[in-house]
Amino acid sequence: MHITKALVSRGLGGFYFDDYAAVKAGAQQDGFIYPGEPVTEGHSRIRQAGETMSIMLILEDGTMAFGDAVAIQYMGVVGRDPILLADRYIPLIREHVLPRLEGMQLTSFRQMSEAFDQVKVDGKPLHTGIRYGVSQAFLHALAQTQRRTMAEVIAEEYRTEISTSPIPVLAQSGDDRYTGADKMILKKVDAIPQGLFNHVSKVGHNGEVLLDYVRWLKQRVETYGEPGYQPTFHLDVYGIVGDIFDNQPEGIASYLMQLEELARPFAVRIEDPIVADSRQRQYDLTRALRVALAERGSSVEISLDEWCNTVRDTEVAVDAGVAHMIQIKTPSLGCLHNSIEAALYCKRHGVKAFVGGTCNGTDQSTRATVHVALATQADLIYNKPGMGVDEGYMIVFNEMQRTLALLQHRRGQS
Repeated sequence: MHITKALVSRGLGGFYFDDYAAVKAGAQQDGFIYPGEPVTEGHSRIRQAGETMSIMLILEDGTMAFGDAVAIQYMGVVGRDPILLADRYIPLIREHVLPRLEGMQLTSFRQMSEAFDQVKVDGKPLHTGIRYGVSQAFLHALAQTQRRTMAEVIAEEYRTEISTSPIPVLAQSGDDRYTGADKMILKKVDAIPQGLFNHVSKVGHNGEVLLDYVRWLKQRVETYGEPGYQPTFHLDVYGIVGDIFDNQPEGIASYLMQLEELARPFAVRIEDPIVADSRQRQYDLTRALRVALAERGSSVEISLDEWCNTVRDTEVAVDAGVAHMIQIKTPSLGCLHNSIEAALYCKRHGVKAFVGGTCNGTDQSTRATVHVALATQADLIYNKPGMGVDEGYMIVFNEMQRTLALLQHRRGQS
């Protein structure tokens, strides 16, 4: 089976592109908008509409497969590619990507994804988001032509066992962290609420705002959660806690143990307590924090996201014992085989694999990551796209349940 025609169309992401540097420097919101001038190259506003591009493959039998080129909310920082804008990249895709795809024979996902990941234009690799979208299209095409799920395609090629139970989901609330948490409690989401604690005003100059929030969150779960509901409190603090305590592991550890005590009996996981200015310093400081917590007998888990942009980044972090969990930021790793390999590396070495993604993704990019998570038996997956909780959680939950039901049916027939 070969590709007879390749097309591209512009689309919208499930959220927005935010200028991370401007937000962290103190940009103030007016309603949902951040007035003021952006500071990161490529941004026209501090907050602007998320954009995507669909890469469509028409196969010789008329089947259409597609993937979505997307980029995360915060681009152009911590080693990531710049903001992904349709006006800038659609001409490049039409000139350099679509002609390369047309006439291509479908072989194996791994072979096609690895080959496309090496494509360069003017001596430079394609934007990670474009590679991500094209590889989704490859995976979707193979699943359709083989009449199998994307998880089955991955599992056969990587010789893995597909999970027979749902992967735990982390929901993300955005700034609506109170209403969002209530929604998660009603729907019994496994890990809550991410929370978007991306500015000192949301954490408190001494961490007091986050302490109050955890106290409130525990009370809401105990009051309104169903019997036996035991979510993990997964809080993404974007390095703000490190900023408050001058990136000193001992001070940060003491503070995180206060959160842990307030949250009992619910487990606490903190994502990116520290965000440093280089990969090496990020890893050194985060590892030191993990050691400080262990020495104090704390059960707080550390999840690492920033400066984990490649498979090699993941391998280095895992080998160094930096964190309990690595978020595999799927759009930032380029072609999807990289996310698969990063997740499998984590699993082989006893580190939890969090198949992430972005609130700024699409329904199609989300479905692809569900299959990656199932095929690699990941420990956690994001609800996405968007920050509204309900819509993203519906897409992730329903795709996972459909796939598990279908695979169970097939096992019963064999």
